[in-house]
Amino acid sequence: MQPQHFISDPSSDQPGGGRWVEGNPPLLAPMDNATWMSSVAFDGARAFDGVAPDLDLHAARLVRSATVIGLKPTLGGDAIAQRMREGIARFPTGAHLYVRPLFYAAEGFVVPKPDSTRFVLTLFESPMPEPRGFTATLARVRRPNPDSAPTQAKASCLYPESAVALREAREAGFSNAVMLDHMGNVAEFASANIFIAKGGTVVTPVPNGSFLNGVTRQRVIALLRESGVKVFERTVRWHEVESADEIFSSGNYAKVTPLIRLGGREVKPGPLYARARALYFDWARTLPKIEGTLRN
Repeated sequence: MQPQHFISDPSSDQPGGGRWVEGNPPLLAPMDNATWMSSVAFDGARAFDGVAPDLDLHAARLVRSATVIGLKPTLGGDAIAQRMREGIARFPTGAHLYVRPLFYAAEGFVVPKPDSTRFVLTLFESPMPEPRGFTATLARVRRPNPDSAPTQAKASCLYPESAVALREAREAGFSNAVMLDHMGNVAEFASANIFIAKGGTVVTPVPNGSFLNGVTRQRVIALLRESGVKVFERTVRWHEVESADEIFSSGNYAKVTPLIRLGGREVKPGPLYARARALYFDWARTLPKIEGTLRN
């Protein structure tokens, strides 16, 4: 199926008014603030097997992110979540989808004009990756100081450094990279949050403003704790990652995935990773189903 987009119409007299279109429609103009100043806040959610976990949390985070970078959200979290459900229903039931709502500024010289904020929701088919595992090395670039970048937002302007870390890792033969924060402590992977396990306990870096406290991260922590696993959020040093028994990631795109090689060391997926993944998908499949409609 073609990707589906809901594009807001600023001239509409209905709150959140707009239209659905297919394919890859032109959107930004060369004078738009978002084009040259990257005034874009976005979020990502997933739909698979008829369920879409934590849509409300992803929608609420988008609203917060937009506000952080100086935009004026034209829809609230509940309305965004409802649009996402509506979009999911445009695909066949059970389709594996990436769901990406965003706000951007159409006007402004350097500083975006809040009243020019536009909303776009994109949904496209993207199979959930098989948990075969990934490899990683230590990134050269670091996450920014919260005083030097809008780190509390999920914003496009923060992603070039992730792209640098991923590109350099792939050029070195790895699929991802572990990123440190501005103080030299472990922050996350370039594209997901990080967990390590040793001695029967799980540890993950405590959010300190340099990286996002991921929606899936929070869900995994809660599910592990509810199952009786000790999970500690604290400062993590690089040597702890190097000596961990298990290392795994959490993120919206692949949910819970094991690391199988760190630098030159093989790392075997272990029981705590397996429990985290099973708990997440078992929980997700208890959610209410979103029935889809196969469109011609």
